[in-house]
Amino acid sequence: MSPGQGVIASLLTCLVGAGLCGLVAPRRRLAGWVAFAATALSSGLALYAAGKALALGSVEPEMFLKVESMGFALTLHIDGLSAFFILLIASIALPAVFYSIDYMESYPEYGVGRYYPLLLIFIAALYGLVSTTDMMWFFFIFWQMMTVPGFLLIRFERRRAENRRAALKFLVMMEIACAATMAGAELLAGAPVSGAAAGGGAALKYDFATVSSRLPALLEQRSLLTAAAFALFLAGFGIKLGMWPFGRVWLPDAHPAAPSPMSAMLSGVMLKTGVYGVMRYFLWLVPLERRAIYPAWEWGAVMTILGTITLLTGTAQALKQEQTKRLLAFHSIGQLGYILFGVGMAMLLLGMDDPRLEPLAVAAFAGALLHTLHHATFKSLLFLNAGSVLWSTGTQDLNRLGGLARWMPWTAITALIASMSISGVPGLNGFISKWALYVAGVEGWPAASWLPVCAAIAILTSALTLASFVKFFGAGFLGRSSAYVERKARERGRLEVPWRMQVSQWLLAVVCVVAGLLPAVTFGLVQLALKAGHRGLGAVFGTMNPATPAFLAGVRTVGQGVVIAVLVVLGIAAGMALAWLLSRLGGAPRRRVEPWLCGYATHEDSMRVTAHGLYGHLKSGLSARGLARMMWSKAPTREWDKNAGPRHTASGGKESGS
Repeated sequence: MSPGQGVIASLLTCLVGAGLCGLVAPRRRLAGWVAFAATALSSGLALYAAGKALALGSVEPEMFLKVESMGFALTLHIDGLSAFFILLIASIALPAVFYSIDYMESYPEYGVGRYYPLLLIFIAALYGLVSTTDMMWFFFIFWQMMTVPGFLLIRFERRRAENRRAALKFLVMMEIACAATMAGAELLAGAPVSGAAAGGGAALKYDFATVSSRLPALLEQRSLLTAAAFALFLAGFGIKLGMWPFGRVWLPDAHPAAPSPMSAMLSGVMLKTGVYGVMRYFLWLVPLERRAIYPAWEWGAVMTILGTITLLTGTAQALKQEQTKRLLAFHSIGQLGYILFGVGMAMLLLGMDDPRLEPLAVAAFAGALLHTLHHATFKSLLFLNAGSVLWSTGTQDLNRLGGLARWMPWTAITALIASMSISGVPGLNGFISKWALYVAGVEGWPAASWLPVCAAIAILTSALTLASFVKFFGAGFLGRSSAYVERKARERGRLEVPWRMQVSQWLLAVVCVVAGLLPAVTFGLVQLALKAGHRGLGAVFGTMNPATPAFLAGVRTVGQGVVIAVLVVLGIAAGMALAWLLSRLGGAPRRRVEPWLCGYATHEDSMRVTAHGLYGHLKSGLSARGLARMMWSKAPTREWDKNAGPRHTASGGKESGS
């Protein structure tokens, strides 16, 4: 079986499974197991196809259907880039569907006939989007197969008005994105150009290879039209991946509205098809031999700046959220900004046409690919964690939660791993990909003097991410149990989720830890993908390694930076052990008592530190109104009234006395 045949078989398995799930939908648990069996088989076929493509290293496009009268063909090309994204889709879909078997029992008033069949069609569409070479017709078909089921799944709880509004926003924005991308393809495929480069079969004028062969002539003869086409591509795929300013229009509402396994698929997988589109169209569409006439530096600069704005604004907005899934949704915007930042840096550095900067370009692109994979794992895990909390307590409000680690210890451990991973804590996978981006940004200053400033903003944003997840984990799982949580525990008797939901979470948590401790493994996967992408400007990335193996499965990156995560973790553990030992050497007696309650006899729920009470001044300063107030308001002056004592006055404000 060829890679293309494997993907077709995987896609058809999902569609057949969707039909079977519809037939057995009245039996909820059976429908869940049928969906899982179909997903397991399709994931196995997809992993086989991706693995074979990576092993072969050079796979030609495969045509399965051709309709010349309508001018389109179903052609799949499973090169290294497609194989990487197919692997990602299969790896997240399987635990998400397995998690759904128990999770969907929390919706007794809604039938699963509107969930499992749509979810399987959604997964099939994702496989098609990252493998088709048709930039028009089959692109449209797979896009609609993704959009319409996504719309219906987001409004699964259709009796809630906010869910219906969120779904409508998703539908409108996805159709705008589709139209923009198809308009860009029409500009490149339909514009008249002269010369041999304009050749290509008229019947397949929207095929990726045909458009690529026309692109050099278009760049030379129709530069403004070509720029407009690429701007449409960036807008279309930017809407899909949540790029500023489009992401906040639809994404923060859609993710919380959907059932949590679907939220994991939206953030962990669907947003990545936008990343795939940016990478494919901006790097693999351009013939390598004509890179000199392609404005890679200019487009890279635009993406780098947009990525920096996206990662900062998304994370700043997340810091202000007090609903679990809405907080995670804004972090999806921020983390996708890191990926766009990496792709932009890679293009910017390649655009210098300087062999000395090409290793940095490879490191930046490898960091973007790694963060694509790592974000899929830790963000999917976080949405499953949030789903477990919602399943057990019935709320997403962090202010009503607290002390859940006592009642849900296994979920708490996986939530802690995911929270540290997204924050970039050393020893976990988020640190590895962010490190590669930081190195490329700081050392890439010869290409643009402002690039280290963007890298510094990215580093600062990681600190904001850590602060946000201190709130997420601290308010939700640590501290005293809230009155609401204690009441739920009394009502249910047990808050920890069933074993199937735990297995899905632990599977992703283990991936976060292993990828963080053994970065040579994931860097090796990226190297295989880059070496198998042998066409277009992106082929440059396959000519050199972004990192070389180091001691204990660590890696040595460009600039002689070495990441040996095992030693970092051992060093941290040794420091903690030493601190514990020193604390015991004094021999001071220890006693355990109840905390002092400021004179109150009993602990009240109002005494807890809630999510709302954290980072008040920081949240105010990060808002547009807060920034304007800090910039334009005058500092208060201190005066002394001999009768009333000190008083403060400020421009436009009231005086205050004793």
